[in-house]
Parts: sequence; C-alpha cells; structure tokens
Amino acid sequence: MENGLLVLGIESSCDETGLALVRADGQAVPRLLAHALHSQVEMHQAFGGVVPELASRDHIRRVLPLTEQVLRAAQCELAMVDVIAYTRGPGLAGALLVGAGVACAIGAAMAKPVLGVHHLEGHLLSPFLSQDPPSFPFVALLVSGGHTQLMRVDGVGIYQLLGETIDDAAGEAFDKSAKLMGLGYPGGAALSRLAQTGDPTAFKLPRPLLHSGNLDFSFAGLKTAVMVQARRMVVSHAGAGARDDPAAFGRLPTSQQADLAASTEAAIVDVLVRKSLSALQQSGLQRLVVAGGVGANRVLRRQLGEASRQRGLRVYYPEFELCTDNGAMIALAGAMRLQAGCAAANTDYAFDVLPRWPLGFS
Repeated sequence: MENGLLVLGIESSCDETGLALVRADGQAVPRLLAHALHSQVEMHQAFGGVVPELASRDHIRRVLPLTEQVLRAAQCELAMVDVIAYTRGPGLAGALLVGAGVACAIGAAMAKPVLGVHHLEGHLLSPFLSQDPPSFPFVALLVSGGHTQLMRVDGVGIYQLLGETIDDAAGEAFDKSAKLMGLGYPGGAALSRLAQTGDPTAFKLPRPLLHSGNLDFSFAGLKTAVMVQARRMVVSHAGAGARDDPAAFGRLPTSQQADLAASTEAAIVDVLVRKSLSALQQSGLQRLVVAGGVGANRVLRRQLGEASRQRGLRVYYPEFELCTDNGAMIALAGAMRLQAGCAAANTDYAFDVLPRWPLGFS
C-alpha cells in the first residue's frame, strides 16, 4: 500500500490489556504510532495473584475503550486499519478468547483480515521498537511470566530453542520468593525494591543447573532454599512458635529482610547472566536480546552490561514501558511476520486460542 500497512495489535493473554497501532513501510522496521495499556495489578492484589475469571471480565471492559484511545492518539479511523493482529497464545484461555474474539469481530465487521500472534514472539521482537534496535542473528533470553528460554534467532520466524526452564521460571522464582517474604502481589517488583538496600552476599543460596553443561534453567530449588532460610531467620528472631506464621518474616528487621531479598535476586540474576553468556559463546554470536518482564530488572541489566563490555558483546532491550505485556509487541510481531512472508492474514473469522503454545515454529 502507498502509505504502508497499518496493523492494530491486541494483547490480552493475562492481566494486561494492550492496544497499539504500527505502520509497516516496505522492508523497514515497523513504526509504533500509538499504544495504550491497562494493568489489572490493583484488582488482583486483594487475591494475592491473578484470578483468571476476573482477568477475562476486565479485558472485556477495557479492550474497546483502549482501541478508541489508540485510534485517537494516532489520528486514525478504524476503517484505515489494514490488519488486526491478536495474541493467540500462550496465556490464560479465557483472557486470550477476549482478544481473539474482539479482533475477529472487528475484522468481520470491517472486512479486514486478522492474524493470530505468538505472545513470546511479541516479546522476542519488541526490542526492534527501541531507539537502538538489534539486527539478525542474535541470541534471545526470554524471561516473561512462566517462561525462561534461550533462543537462537536467525530471522523472523526462524527460531532454535537452546535451553529452557525445567520447572519454575525466573519470574516465578521472583514472585514465589516474594510471597514467602510476605511482599504481596506482584511480588517480583517488590522483592527488587527491597533488595536495593540489602547485601547480595549475605546468604549463600543455590544457583541451580549453573554447571549442568547445558543451557536449561531450574529455579524451584532456589525457591525452596529461600523458604528454608526465611524460616530460620524467623525462628532465630521470634522463636519456634513463629515458624509457620506467614506474617512473621515482615516483623524481622528491615535490613535482614533486604539481605534475603538481595541474595535471592543475586542468585536468579547470576544464573540468567552466566547461561546467556554461555549461549553466546556456544552459538558464536555477539548479540543478545533480553525481553519480557524480568528484562526490566536493573541488576540484570547492569550485570549483563558489564559482562558484555568486557567481552565485546552487545545487549539489546525493549524500552522499559514495553517490557511488560503490551499491544505494541503484538502489532509489531504481526507486521514483521507479514513483511517477512512467513505468515498470512486471513478472513476466516473462526478462531481458536492456544494457552500452551511452544515457540519454535518457523
């Protein structure tokens, strides 16, 4: 098209509703015109985690107003949109169905084609929207929600899995450790804030699979070690009777809480950094892309930055606002797949969703 391809992206895989518009011009990286995001964090805090039914209902309330907001910001009309991209999976089934249903309804009403997009591919490609975008090939560290994976990326849709978590993901290790410390939801961010004043060497916590000889991850054992250490600290401070009191850790001196938080964060980051460097060495590549919510962690960014400078490597990230789930990454991934010719939008408005969908297709 003369003015390029205008792609509307809809993200609704979990607890964020994201809408965005990107324009794809020829072979250049698509440009982000506007995006809007609503987070459900405040709603789910009362329950200590995401309630799937509530998440789905909130997506229903938010998706159309956010669509209108994005169109206004981009000074576009819905009729000008060429393709509607939506998150097909992975994620919560009910939440995914909202985005897929709205996308296909808009497509059918406006006679526009639709395209289902892989949520993790959106994260993987999101650094292309940054001011310092990468180029192919590169190694990608995907650290989003329940996913921790290392991928070799040779082009759009050309992905080779190098390693992945065999149990808890890095994000789950942050959140579950935070819950053991009584830090509430979302726990990962709270743990990192607490860790800023702590000593990361205060407690010797395990680095699972660090010397396994492969690029897989495991964080379940770390979570158990954090639980054991937290209970020891509680018993030492308040006696054996407080061992199973969920609020007891919060009554410890703040410095002790911060030390355990910092030691936990250090263990997670150490594994992520060293496995990522091993992936680069084994693949012979010199570019690393870090994407997903944990990619916003400042300790991870600092340590990867230091390691990359020492080794002559480059590390790329999405902008901070695009580390969380968002519509921009879905619109971008849809546009880049269309540009690369590895996907075709369609006008068959019957849809399905894939709550469990491995990223490894080509």
